[in-house]
Amino acid sequence: MINLLCFGDSNTWGYNPETQQRYAPDTRWPQVMRSALGPGYAVIEEGMNGRTTVWDDPVDGLMSGLAYLPPCLLSHKPLDQVLLMLGTNDLKDRFCVGAAEIAKSAGRLVQIIQASDTGPDGTAPAVVLMAPPPTVMGQDGLDTRQGGLEKSAQFARCYAEVARELGCAFFDVGAVISSSPVDGIHFSAAAQRKLGQAMAAFIQR
Repeated sequence: MINLLCFGDSNTWGYNPETQQRYAPDTRWPQVMRSALGPGYAVIEEGMNGRTTVWDDPVDGLMSGLAYLPPCLLSHKPLDQVLLMLGTNDLKDRFCVGAAEIAKSAGRLVQIIQASDTGPDGTAPAVVLMAPPPTVMGQDGLDTRQGGLEKSAQFARCYAEVARELGCAFFDVGAVISSSPVDGIHFSAAAQRKLGQAMAAFIQR
């Protein structure tokens, strides 16, 4: 059995921008990916609404992926691969960071995974660094992420550079799907399914 951990924010959790509820399992991209991969794979969903890369949120509370990742790896070991998609919540104006710094913060999480012994036989799991798609104009973009449109448009380039530096796999989510115009940041049901299928093909390659 190949164990895959999907570590991310509300788009990995499965937030529906139209209903503000959670998509059913067969719609969420990690489970769509698992179904497409077949019976030899187990997928662990570790998405949380509001999660950042490394920042504790002064408004919403403890949201740092940096704080949660190490015990998460330990609790789910052994892991063959970790699929990491974070950074959209770092776009919030309160954090005052640009795309390059957000990508480097995601890279810090990659380094934690690569330095861990939570893979098979005490090795480190492989990592896929996933660049979140650009945000689009929507309610959230007009509220807490006014500079997010310009910053997120640079995600693919900045995350790819970090992946090259750290020697991990890279996947540009924005090349496959777009954020929903309903709120500007979350994925539609169709986008969730499309991403799941695309990630399954990527993992199989």
